Amino acid sequence: MIVDEKYMRRCLQLAQNGKGFVSPNPMVGAVIVHGGKIIGEGYHRIYGKPHAEVNAINSVKDKALLKESTIYVSLEPCSHYGKTPPCAQLIIDSGIPRVVVACLDPYPAVSGRGVKMLQNAGVEVTLGVLEKEALELNKEFFTVQSKKRPYIYLKWAQTQDGFIDIARDENLIPQPTPISNEFTKMLVHKERSEVSAIMIGTNTAIKDNPSLTTRLWYGKNPIRIVLDRKGRIPTDYTLFDGKVETIIFTEDLKDSSSENVIYHQARFDEHLLENILSFLQTRQISSVLVEGGRELLQSFIDKSLWDEAFVETSNVNFKVGIKAPNINGKILKKGYWRTSEVVHLRF
Repeated sequence: MIVDEKYMRRCLQLAQNGKGFVSPNPMVGAVIVHGGKIIGEGYHRIYGKPHAEVNAINSVKDKALLKESTIYVSLEPCSHYGKTPPCAQLIIDSGIPRVVVACLDPYPAVSGRGVKMLQNAGVEVTLGVLEKEALELNKEFFTVQSKKRPYIYLKWAQTQDGFIDIARDENLIPQPTPISNEFTKMLVHKERSEVSAIMIGTNTAIKDNPSLTTRLWYGKNPIRIVLDRKGRIPTDYTLFDGKVETIIFTEDLKDSSSENVIYHQARFDEHLLENILSFLQTRQISSVLVEGGRELLQSFIDKSLWDEAFVETSNVNFKVGIKAPNINGKILKKGYWRTSEVVHLRF
């Protein structure tokens, strides 16, 4: 078991290289071992492209060794035809006699079937090696399957005296209120690059005129999601520049959708958030970073519609302004980044 865990840790390490690029698919790593030596490895690199097992098998120079090897995979090999052929069949066809799997795939078309296919073909299968770590790695994917909604991250920066924004009037230039330091701003952009979508409400959009992109970190831009009940956001704002896919939820469809700016009608009632999350799941959006403002963040908290939260508290004091949301959760990590304390919570 210790040997199996060693190679499975390498699988999990490899899998993380796909973060931000494989969604809505899970991150998966694979390692092939022959005579105590790794002879091939791979990971799922990009959504719609070959899976980890395919890349690992293709990396083996001497394919004859596969018949005496063990393949380690961080998630159950698929057994169905999707965007790629079934990996379980490839393993069988390659003659690999033993497969070690961290956890089963919860997806109904796959769960347990890949393992059964392998076993029916005479392949020895070992299950549950570093299962807890594998489940944590793909928490977003598993949440979509079990809760039928995207994984929700909440994020905000607040002052030392508990304010998320100053009190603003209409004459102020629309721009974000400085609370974070340069380093924590960069961390936020890193988080943006790793999620499927980012969400804000009307007031944040009007006051900040944000771009919601990953300018300070390498990676793709998340889909922008904006709640604008009455269509109050000026159409010359950055959100409507068409450079990033943007979904606007509104009650009154007075504007027409374009190639990258999509208007979706929604009822702004007590079921608004649940209905939005259900819609986003149908768009294969597996994770959402909610960046505010207070009203939207508190709505997610009050409805228990969140999974993790990142709360930054800087050394700035406003004395008056918009109070920060109230939240309780399990503290996963606490760190100090220059002038700020960042607390990572889980529901």
